Order: sequence, then C-alpha cells, then structure tokens
Amino acid sequence: MAHLFYPLSPEVVAFSTRREGGVSQGAYATFNANPYCGDSPSDVAENRKRLAAELGLDASSLVIPHQVHGTEIAFVQGPCAPEGVDAVVTQTPGLCVCVSTADCIPVLLYDAVHGAVAAIHTGWRGTVADIVGLTVSFMQERCATRPSDLQAVIGPGIGVDAFEVGDEVYQAFCDAGFPMAQTAIRKAKWHIDLWKANEWLLRRAGVANITMSGICTYHQQDEFFSARRLGIRSGRILNGIFIKKK
Repeated sequence: MAHLFYPLSPEVVAFSTRREGGVSQGAYATFNANPYCGDSPSDVAENRKRLAAELGLDASSLVIPHQVHGTEIAFVQGPCAPEGVDAVVTQTPGLCVCVSTADCIPVLLYDAVHGAVAAIHTGWRGTVADIVGLTVSFMQERCATRPSDLQAVIGPGIGVDAFEVGDEVYQAFCDAGFPMAQTAIRKAKWHIDLWKANEWLLRRAGVANITMSGICTYHQQDEFFSARRLGIRSGRILNGIFIKKK
C-alpha cells in the first residue's frame, strides 16, 4: 500500500492514507477507513484491518473519533471511539490516534520529550476557533509538553486556489485576528489559505518545527478524497500518529 508517511522520528509513525489499496466501492473507492460517512461497515472493517497490518498494529488500536467540527479534545489511553471530538491526544505507545479529512486540514503533533502525540481535525470552523492552539495548550497541561519541543505536520487538505468562500467566512477569519494579507486572496470571491492559517496558529502557539505536505485534495482527488469533488457521502483520508512500542 502506498500511503503517505511523514519522517518525523524513528520512534514515531505518522501518516495520511491514499485512496488506493482498499475494498470500498463508488465514491468510497477504494480505501476508506472512516465508519461515520456512510460506507459499508464490512468494507471499512477490511480497510482498517489492512492498514493496521501495514502499521504493525491491531485494528482496535486505531482510535478514530466521530468529529463534529468543534473544539473538543479527548485524551485516550486505550482502544475507543471518541464521540463528538475533533482532536485526540495520547501518551500510550502503540495506540494510533487518528482524524478523518476530505478537504479539511489534518494536523499531527509529536512531543518526543514526553512521549505524547496528537491528531487534530481542523476545517475552516476549527481553524477560526483555533483548535490547534487549544490542543497545544491541552498537551502542555496534560502531558507537560513544551511547544518548542513539538514537531507538527500539516497534511493534505484543500489548497487556497480551490477553497472559495463567502464573505461571512472571510469575515469570521478577520474577526478572529488572522493576518488576512497572508491567509486570503480575492478572486471572483474570497479564497482562504487554510494551510497558512494553521501554520500561523502553530507558530503563535510556540511550535516552530512544522512540516507542510503541500498536497491539495481538491486538485489531487484521484489520490486523496475531496468532499467538494465527491460530495459528503464519500470516503475520507485517515491521518494518524502513534509512538512505537519498545
């Protein structure tokens, strides 16, 4: 399977799944491991089994939350399926925290000093609400993380050229204090750069070590799921991170 892996450290595995290598059909074809988007449960289970085998894990070790475009953060210590959360944090080796995306932005965090990882789902609402900064603060309080120790990955998501928004979304970013000269472009309508917006949030939170995938899901929908291309009832990219067991 040719999923996308990020070279953060030999002690940690961080990845985003591509569309190939699974058994799902139609707009879920072929690799969808998200159980909340309408795909066949048996196909989702098989895809999760295949991914877990590639990662050297049991399928139950994939912690996949039911996301709601909010700012709730869950700290997990064992296999579970968090409900209504958009960021997941753990210090348990071998437990893979995940978020699902299909144009929204995934952010993965790794604290090598305290053995902590986080997976964050941030669409435009989560970006405006600074779920990235909230997760960094959560890790400081729960895991004793220092922001300067964090490594961050901004994974595949919709690029600025494709992310056309209404005036109300542009205004929401203005009201939240984003540097609009860096994060917005005016064409026929406003376009928001969610990559740069989340990079700005990470740097504001004290995170300097940031890897940007630079992959636009809308323009590379053959490799990565895009809800704007395929509709809401379609597959999702699974973005995950875990610390290897010693």
